[in-house]
Amino acid sequence: MADKFDPYREALVMETSTVWPDEYDHLGVEEKQQIADALHADPENATVLDYVRVHTGFCRQITVTEDDVERVTA
Repeated sequence: MADKFDPYREALVMETSTVWPDEYDHLGVEEKQQIADALHADPENATVLDYVRVHTGFCRQITVTEDDVERVTA
């Protein structure tokens, strides 16, 4: 189950990660990077957001969904 946006953990985010489901394999590296940058710039609105504990704090992991892609590319 995805986490809810958490301002406390956001303050401790040291890394970011983007998970791309197979249906986005057709996108180029540059387009994926632009979408990922937009999603991580607004994590509060990401559909699937997880905070993964790492030694230095947290890694914000966003799994890309169709709703996310539509929102940031519109």
